[in-house]
Formats: sequence, structure tokens, C-alpha cells
Amino acid sequence: MSIITVVGAGMMGSAMSFPARDNGHEVRLVGIHNRENIESIRRNGYHPTLKRTLPEGVKAYHLDQLEEAMKDADLILCGVSSFGMEWFEENIVPIVPEGIPVLSITKGLEKDAAGNLTPFPEAIMRRAAERGQKICFNAVGGPVTSYELADRQQTHICFCGEDAEILKKLKSMFSTSYYHISLTTDVAGLETAVAMKNAYALGVSLAVGINNLEYGKDGMQHYNPQAALFEQGVREAGRIISYMGGKQETAMFFAGDLYVTIFGGRTRLLGTLLGEGKTFAEAKEMLSGITLESVAIATRVAEAVRQMEKMGRLKCADFPLLMHVDDLISHGAKLAIPWEQFETFIA
Repeated sequence: MSIITVVGAGMMGSAMSFPARDNGHEVRLVGIHNRENIESIRRNGYHPTLKRTLPEGVKAYHLDQLEEAMKDADLILCGVSSFGMEWFEENIVPIVPEGIPVLSITKGLEKDAAGNLTPFPEAIMRRAAERGQKICFNAVGGPVTSYELADRQQTHICFCGEDAEILKKLKSMFSTSYYHISLTTDVAGLETAVAMKNAYALGVSLAVGINNLEYGKDGMQHYNPQAALFEQGVREAGRIISYMGGKQETAMFFAGDLYVTIFGGRTRLLGTLLGEGKTFAEAKEMLSGITLESVAIATRVAEAVRQMEKMGRLKCADFPLLMHVDDLISHGAKLAIPWEQFETFIA
């Protein structure tokens, strides 16, 4: 049995307790912001946000009990959102004992002033090395929703990291009859793939909003527009993944993650509202309090593409859907999906 300390008691971090406990591991769940979730788990095991009762034996801690929760841990699981990664890097990474791996459920890319993109694990390990700390930072990517994982639905995801032997050890901790884990050392490929799915799930969801506007929310559904945007999203994301040095096989996790994301959640809500003709400001106000990771990744990568174009590395014309999503978010543009720009000639 291993001790797994989960820092971040959100939906996905908490859902990871299901395969971990099913394998007999001790799970210590540390809340960062929402004390009510922790108190509820302590009372009866119920997670109010996930709306599920966590497995018996999950131990809940408040942030001021972090030292106790991390004592003798065999694995630190990073359960924060992408907006919390800076906090995690500043407050948790420095106190991770050498030799104890980190597994992150957080997806994202950093952009520097020159427009270069770097996956979170690579950026965090590089900065740790610069201050003399050696840390093994791994990540989870692939199509999974927290509530279905908690319901033990059949799921196939991927763990990525630099050390194949550590990845095998992590797989042994979480692999179950319903939670299937592939492994890859292609960190850039997997992390880029699963980060970009948020941006393009927003793009596909525009078609849902357009359909609502034309036929009503209870009207007949039309899937050709969604499929066309899905296809374009796969094409554009593939270009970015290739630019980042990712492998084609790893890129397939983008398609799976995109598929599951467009069926629900905050990204679909935002894309639907924009498709219905709402401005980003109006949609953001309607979704007040909801973390919009899709906005961060879409705008960040779009700006990186523009900077790369100036250096002759990428072309904005190769990313018409991403550019339009960014125009809707960043520049107050009116919805006008550039369908003709999707057309191509394949020799």
C-alpha cells in the first residue's frame, strides 16, 4: 500500500481517489480553497461539488494541515486547476522530498515573451533544476470526466513523464478494471494535445449555440456543423502538436479528449453562449464563478502563433478556427465562423 497525497480537493483530484482506494492505497485529500468540501467529506464522505460519496477511507485535510498530509507520502498528486499551477509551483513543489514523484491532472502550456510554448511539467522541472532541486513531475492526459471516473466508467487515459520506470510504478498505483492507462515519455505531445482540447471544444460548441439560436434549445439537432468544426480542430491541433515535437500516436489523445469535452462542462457552456450571439463579456458574466481554462489556453496559444508568424515559424492562416475563437474572446468580434478557410487541397 502507498500513501497518495492529493493537493487540491476539486472534482478531478477527488475523483482520482476512486482508482487509488480501489487498489488499497491510503488517500489524503487536501483542500485549498473550499473548506466546506473538506468538512463535508469529514462528516459523511460526500463531496458537494463532485456530487458523489468518496470511497471509504479517504482522509480529508485543510491546507493548514498540509505538513501532516504530506508526511511519508509516496506520491504527490497535483489536483489544482491551470490557474492554480503558479501557486502549486511556489508553495508545494519546493517542499516535495527528493525521490517522491508528482503526478499532475492539470493541463496547460506556458508562453514566454518570445512566444515559445512549454508544457507545465517541463517548465516546472526546468525552474526547479535552476534552483538546485531535482523533481520528477509527471502528468495525466486523455478523455475523462471526473464524475464518470467516480462512477467507475470504462476510461482510457495516458500518463506522461521523462522516466519510464516511474511511469510504470504510477500506473501500478492507479490501474484498475475500469481505469486503463497508457504511458508515454512524449510529454510535449500529450500535454499539448490535452491542453488544446479546451480551446477547440469551445470552437466546436459554437455550432451548438448556432443551432439553439436557429431551431431553439429543444429543436432538432444538426451535427454536420459540429463535425466540421471537430475535424478542423483536429487538423489545427495536429499542427500545433507537431510544432511542439509531439508524436502522431500521442496526438490521438487530443481527439478523444475533445470528444468528451464537447458533451458537457463549462467549455461547452461558454462556446454555446458565444454561438448564440452573446459577446464574451456577456457570456463571462453569465458564467460568473466558473473557471474558464479554455479561455486561457485559446488566447495564449493564439498569441503565440501570431508571434511565431513574425519569425516565420507558423502561419495564422493555418489556424482559422483558433484565430476566430481568440477574436471572439479578446477582440469582441462578432460570430462569423470562417468555413471557407477550412477548405484545403490534399495532394
